Amino acid sequence: MSDFAIRKITIQIEDILHEGGPVTATPVIRGAIFAVCANPFAGRYVENLAPAMDALKPLALLLTDRLVAAMGGRDGIDAYGKGAIVGEAGEAEHGAIWHVAGGYGMRERLGECRAIVPSTMKVGGMGATLDIPLGHLNAAYVRSRFDVITVACEDGPRSGEVLFALAMARGGRVHSRMGGLEVDQVKGEDGLR
Repeated sequence: MSDFAIRKITIQIEDILHEGGPVTATPVIRGAIFAVCANPFAGRYVENLAPAMDALKPLALLLTDRLVAAMGGRDGIDAYGKGAIVGEAGEAEHGAIWHVAGGYGMRERLGECRAIVPSTMKVGGMGATLDIPLGHLNAAYVRSRFDVITVACEDGPRSGEVLFALAMARGGRVHSRMGGLEVDQVKGEDGLR
């Protein structure tokens, strides 16, 4: 991870009580964590980026552990997502290296997770926002867990940096009423239903 020297780590937690409808007895909790790191590939083209995926696994585990702790523990976390913002001297592919490390890091710590980890990435300057999609851990078709959490870093990523982010939720959209597969109907066999 030394090639991706960490400049800062930020955690955000949201307790959502309502969105104009009735106040819920149990708030939905969404959380995100990101690390702003040096981008060792900034400003140059590197053909083989694959080794960086392994180099980022310790960062993914660190961020997962810190986010789970900030959210009060593993119990009830049922949605996740990941993303990256690459500073302007980099390219989108420098964010794509987070797909494997970020996804498998969360899966290793959260336990059985069969659904794909929703993901997003882009190139952006300091203060750019990133909408990280969320989805259910075991069943991608659980509509109530189709959600998003937005992250931004006012002083990053700088030109030679990349922001790697993870997100989790305990509960679905606070006033979800779009039907479809409900959490109590999840079989968790194929990652879809």
